[in-house]
Amino acid sequence: MTVEYVIRKAHLDDVKAMHGLLLHCAQKGLLLPRALIYLYGHIRNFFVAEMAGGELAGCCALAPVWEDLGEICSLVVRDDMRRRGIGRSLVQACLGECRELHLQKIFALTYQEGFFTRSGFEVVDKSILPQKIWADCVHCPKYPDCDETAVFLHLGEARTA
Repeated sequence: MTVEYVIRKAHLDDVKAMHGLLLHCAQKGLLLPRALIYLYGHIRNFFVAEMAGGELAGCCALAPVWEDLGEICSLVVRDDMRRRGIGRSLVQACLGECRELHLQKIFALTYQEGFFTRSGFEVVDKSILPQKIWADCVHCPKYPDCDETAVFLHLGEARTA
């Protein structure tokens, strides 16, 4: 089997394609939209799945939230590229970076809880995420009636000897 995509850190040249992918899914109600200025300002948080021809098949971000807590956000895979392991690979790249940053606890707010539970996350109450609620959620148009599900993964001791 040949590798049809590579996971890599996002570049500034990727932002417009990432924005298009995210906007497409936001219009379908699958995630919240991200403005171009947000993507440019947070480009270092993103990984992309790049096809052999240079086209993007997906993206995902790891956003540190607190001293040992991070969020996986803006996970999207192009419609025609789903069910090929791209989403899982993007999440695994984020989890690898969690270890480098010494993040021990990871969460996501999602409409795709099944994807995350199959990846080892557990569904939790949003009340265990006060840093997220006060930093971001209070500015969301859906606050306080958020219909996303919170999922959580404890990586354990992330520091290496």
